[in-house]
Amino acid sequence: MTINLDSRAVALKAKAQRLEQRWQDLCANYLPLAQKDSIWRYHQTPDPDQPASGWKLHVSATILNAPAILKRVAPLLADANVQFKAARSLAEVSKLNSGLHYSYSQIGKIITVYPRSGGEAVSLARRLHKVTYRYAGPSVPFDFRFRGNIYYRFGAFRPLEIAQDNGARTLAIISPDGDLVPDKRESGKPDWIRDPFEGDKRIKRRVRDNPAVPFRVLGALVQRGKGGVYQAVDLRPMPPRLCLLKEGRKNGEIAWDGRDGAWRIRNEELVLSQLSAAGIRVPEVYSSFEIEGNYYLALKFIEGETLHNLLGRLQRRMTIARVLNYGVQLAKYLSQMHQLGWAWRDCKPTNLLVTRQQTLMPIDFEGACAINKPDPLRWGTPGFVPLDNAKGTGVGDDQYALGAILYLLLTARVFDPTQAVALESLRPHVPSDVSQLIAGLLSTNPDVRPDVLTVYLELQRILSTMRK
Repeated sequence: MTINLDSRAVALKAKAQRLEQRWQDLCANYLPLAQKDSIWRYHQTPDPDQPASGWKLHVSATILNAPAILKRVAPLLADANVQFKAARSLAEVSKLNSGLHYSYSQIGKIITVYPRSGGEAVSLARRLHKVTYRYAGPSVPFDFRFRGNIYYRFGAFRPLEIAQDNGARTLAIISPDGDLVPDKRESGKPDWIRDPFEGDKRIKRRVRDNPAVPFRVLGALVQRGKGGVYQAVDLRPMPPRLCLLKEGRKNGEIAWDGRDGAWRIRNEELVLSQLSAAGIRVPEVYSSFEIEGNYYLALKFIEGETLHNLLGRLQRRMTIARVLNYGVQLAKYLSQMHQLGWAWRDCKPTNLLVTRQQTLMPIDFEGACAINKPDPLRWGTPGFVPLDNAKGTGVGDDQYALGAILYLLLTARVFDPTQAVALESLRPHVPSDVSQLIAGLLSTNPDVRPDVLTVYLELQRILSTMRK
């Protein structure tokens, strides 16, 4: 099994390197200009006669099809002698599409074109669509959609800025009166500008606007490239009930193996259904549905706060007994998952809700994988995944995460495997058998980490001894 997993990982790595080399070759040919510390490469030096603002075109792409798209659009744009830029690497393409490393509004903006007029913008958009219509990409937030993966907005071409009272600076455009006004990325255009693309753009129906879906979105809780999490109302029962709506976007944060946000939500639905059927306490699934390739999962809304937020507002460290209580609950959850054949791979404080009864509720199983079908792609959050998490079935990742969470709860520090500060030096009076368990879980050797069932039974024994 390990050999098969390693071979899949090697194949995906080779694929990534091959596509990256294609991207770099195209950039060297068509985008020779790069500023130091910039994520962008440019086709040519800025034209002094270029307008200060105008209609920008954005060509959306994924890490898998970006080289093919650039190969098609770059010659067209070069022949038109128009300025354009693109991400300097596929690693930056991935970061842009995640919506986490830069900003949510940057998702899908892999290639940006700066037409000299509205008429040229429309003409180029049509030609760009003609050569890219077979390729898909993530939706660009807040932009107007032209056709396919071509998007547009009116914005600044030059780095004009407005100084705020607090010292911050925001991008600006020039109004008809000659004043600098904010260049709002959340708006496709200012009110005084006429849209030359009217009649061409394709409007996509959102969940909240679709009368066929019996859910009404109240607000977004999380937004990123692979999808959003919304607080919503389920209108089917009487009276209506509050729920959580998870969205997996088609082509959102596509991985090297082709899995996107929609696949992740479908995977989570499968995991939740199996865990629930086995009697494991997880969020209840109310419904699921698909709209234009995006997949949605409606879950019971659970009152509580994440363990991460709880730690953030505590004035002092948790008592050892409280930590062990959380540890017993978490180890039990992980043990039940593993016995059922699943590895969580994303066990961390932000994915653990603390209810009013001080019980833990695990959430977010998008990255879970079957133990007998290990995932070759890395998953998880730094600080709660081991350095070896590219190998194995995912069980070792969960063991390490359990140790990392216990270490954090006891010391108020995230464990750093490169320094490996002993728990006893940061939190005296921790029972020695607890320290030994955590040290074993955090071992750099996955083969010596204790299984979570053993940890559950041992923590339960220690806790019961402390209460006597």
